[in-house]
Formats: sequence, structure tokens, C-alpha cells
Amino acid sequence: MHKNLTDVIKKDNTDNDNIKQPKHYIHNGIEPIDYIMTNGLDFCEGNVVKYISRWKHKNGVEDLKKARQYLDFLIDKQLES
Repeated sequence: MHKNLTDVIKKDNTDNDNIKQPKHYIHNGIEPIDYIMTNGLDFCEGNVVKYISRWKHKNGVEDLKKARQYLDFLIDKQLES
């Protein structure tokens, strides 16, 4: 059975929206990647922003723990300096 072209296009656009504008990021008015890139944040700093931005809309406490892990990396790095 052949798929309807309209259904394929709709599926592709849905997948594209999940990649380019995931629902768990767009509710804040600015996507985390835009904030991260504009402010030149490093990997750990960017991940803190990412996980804090999405925790209520994606993985809950798990994302808060991930953010805390990256904060701990940053704190440890500063204490070593």
C-alpha cells in the first residue's frame, strides 16, 4: 500500500517541528539555543540553561538533576582554579 503524499508531508513537518521548535522549549519566548549562542555560553553553562528551561514541560525532576550535575561541574571547575 502506498502512503498518501499529504500524510507523508504532514509527518515530515511534524518531525521537523520537533527538531526545529520542540514544544518543551518554545513556551519561554526564546529557545535555549538562541540564548546560549547569543551569550557565548560553554557546554556546561548551556546545558544548565537547557535543562532549567524545559524541566516543567519535559522530564520534570530528572531535568533538574541534570541541571544540578552541570552546575556541580562548573562549581568544581571554579574551586580547582
